[in-house]
Amino acid sequence: MSRDGSGVAGYVIALGNRLYREVRGAGGTSDAVLFLHGGFGTIEAFGPQISALSPARSVHAYERPGHGRSADVDGPYSYEHSLAEAVAYLDAEGLGAVDVVGYSDGAILGLLLALRHPERVRRLVAISANLDPSGFGDTDAGAPVLPPRDSRVEAGVSGTSFEQDLERYRRLSPDGPEHADAVLEKLMTLWRAEPSIAPEALADVAAPVLVMAGDRDSIRVDHSLLIAASLPNAELCIVPGASHGLVAERPALISLLIAEFLA
Repeated sequence: MSRDGSGVAGYVIALGNRLYREVRGAGGTSDAVLFLHGGFGTIEAFGPQISALSPARSVHAYERPGHGRSADVDGPYSYEHSLAEAVAYLDAEGLGAVDVVGYSDGAILGLLLALRHPERVRRLVAISANLDPSGFGDTDAGAPVLPPRDSRVEAGVSGTSFEQDLERYRRLSPDGPEHADAVLEKLMTLWRAEPSIAPEALADVAAPVLVMAGDRDSIRVDHSLLIAASLPNAELCIVPGASHGLVAERPALISLLIAEFLA
């Protein structure tokens, strides 16, 4: 573990796995914010948002197995296991109720955390979440989907373009760059089958939720609207000119929206 003026970086044990995590900011456990990254993503994808919040808040972020600096584990991925891992991380860090910012897979985990463990979530920002695989825009759902605005907009597999995610994986992974294919195969298997969250189940989420997505997201706009409409205390924000990579494409705007909602 290392410590510098900006916080702490090191590893924590959750469900028997050694997870890389960073803690930044001058706040305490009572005002903590937990960031949950996307599939094939890392903490680095949230850099601008973490920097925007950390001057006034205690900000936690960890990398799931097979992502970033956390070694992969045997067996398939599942949201249920990742949810239990998130709870174990909160317990290991001595955190009670937190604000949660989740992107893509992390947003799905945020919704599940608010649904299954409501005492752990004060507020939730769910960016580019889906309730089931039908939420993706390439499915035959009959809903109109905006075309990409220009060559900057890409439907990558995480919060940046796929090439940037792959570069981060090759640079950070303790499993070596050649293991990327194995991680992607497990992720694709997960995304074809999960999640499976009934819209009506979201009526039990007590926390305020900001549902956010790009207007050219790989998650259909009507699906994001369905999520927001199914929550009892939700706001919906569709970011113009943005794809599934909206966190990287519009970093200043996303940071502002998150900060204002959590405030």
